[in-house]
Amino acid sequence: MRILPVAALVLCLVALPAAQSTEKIDLAAIAQIRDEGLNRSQVMDHISWIADVYGPRLTGGPGIMQASDWAIKKFQEWGLANPHREHFPFGRGWSLERFHATMIEPQVEALIGSPGSWTPSTNGTITAEVVRVQIDSEEDFAAYKGKLAGKIVLMQPAREVRMLEGLIVSRMGEKEIQEAMTTPIPAQRGGARGRGGSGRGGRGGQSVASRIPQFLKAEGVAAIFNRGSDTLASSVGSGLSIQQQRVDGGTIFPTGGGSRSADPAAGIPTVTLAVEHYNRMIRILDKGIPVKVELNVQAKFYEEPSEGLGFNTIAEIPGTDPALKDEVVLLGAHFDSVAASPGATDNATGSAAMMEAMRILKAVGVQPRRTIRIALWGAEEQGLLGSRAYAREHLGDQSTMQLKPAHEKLSVYFNSDNGTGKIRGVWLQGNLAAGRVFEQWIEPLKDLGVEALAPRSVGSTDHASFDSLGIPAFQFMVDRLEYNSRTHHSNMDTVDRVQREDMIQHATVIAVFAYNAAMRDETLPRKPLPRPQGRGRGSN
Repeated sequence: MRILPVAALVLCLVALPAAQSTEKIDLAAIAQIRDEGLNRSQVMDHISWIADVYGPRLTGGPGIMQASDWAIKKFQEWGLANPHREHFPFGRGWSLERFHATMIEPQVEALIGSPGSWTPSTNGTITAEVVRVQIDSEEDFAAYKGKLAGKIVLMQPAREVRMLEGLIVSRMGEKEIQEAMTTPIPAQRGGARGRGGSGRGGRGGQSVASRIPQFLKAEGVAAIFNRGSDTLASSVGSGLSIQQQRVDGGTIFPTGGGSRSADPAAGIPTVTLAVEHYNRMIRILDKGIPVKVELNVQAKFYEEPSEGLGFNTIAEIPGTDPALKDEVVLLGAHFDSVAASPGATDNATGSAAMMEAMRILKAVGVQPRRTIRIALWGAEEQGLLGSRAYAREHLGDQSTMQLKPAHEKLSVYFNSDNGTGKIRGVWLQGNLAAGRVFEQWIEPLKDLGVEALAPRSVGSTDHASFDSLGIPAFQFMVDRLEYNSRTHHSNMDTVDRVQREDMIQHATVIAVFAYNAAMRDETLPRKPLPRPQGRGRGSN
């Protein structure tokens, strides 16, 4: 990346054509932000601390609290105001303390695997026979009764492993940019998305599939091995018709586990194996040859204190304009991760980018008119719990749309949660009036690759907690790279997959957006307030 000196950059920015004449763009300040962000970035060091040192950061476990202590210390070093945690109810916490799995018969092989989060422990290190179990009907329950005690069960068939032929790394080219900018805003669909049952109906209306866990527990099964889902990865929430082949070769996407609200004793230790290792055991068993595995899963559970195990980590740069300092520009990213990996691209990258944006702004000495606040959310992986708790506590209740005074004071929320790629633009959430503002903001950033303002709404991450309350809330559009194919919720979500130059751009662009929002004469345009969603939908 070629970086222009500050003076030359100011001249280049001044020469840019203005899209409209309504926005006051402080080109000199933007040049300073770019110089600091592009030439003296600390974003990769932040990512390494968050992921290498403190990952995984499962909410309710020790890693996320250690990471929060570190973040608060950094906020204090940078001179941010009021660094603190805000707690919310979560449930029982969990962390993995020990794990190994080795096939010992018919041959020895170290198995690649990861226990599901909130899975209970085995009874120390066990040696158990592996058996296939297929339950599709009431008759199958009877066929297995009394035969599974102390066994490790395989419930899924083998899955074909193919050569890598599909799209693995996804960068947005001209075609994808144009598609994002022209895809119509879909009509709102009512009703909550439900999960369909499987299997034929059983006693009392229970499906066969829903009865299997209780049956296996009652039969004394020692553990369950799975090989993950068959789902083809796609750009979930992006609005683009991009599908990526998920890689195998030791990359696993763990499924199963337990519940943070249920009694741990009611669960069964569950491990996701690399599909190649799972398939090998299936083929051996199909030949009528016994398979034995040595397995040790040691997990620790944490009871919830009165203040709640969940928390958000918050700090701010206070506003300086007497008339506007109580208004807030909010930057956010989820700080938690899943249990299978250090959580580098999901979401140390987004968290570090937001932290770096705050560091940049403090380093260049900007005096924002509005307060710029950062929030590192907990429990996003369990359903946006942290951002929803913040929104409910400070802004209002989306189930009734009874709003609090701070609702008017929140000018805008910006979110980052789609991996390590370069920022290519903004998903507008149908807020076309805000898009006309952003159109001018991105002019000084187009040389960095920022060009797309896509009208449609996207979901599945923390900006939805604010958008559902009528706050201008936006997710940055980023190159997905390997996010869907390799790193999202996998054991390979490591710092090695993070792209340094992209993250430097990522944090710098966020800092410019935050500064512009904090300096406007007015808050960002708002859409009409949503209708109340009612209890049981969108509330917790």
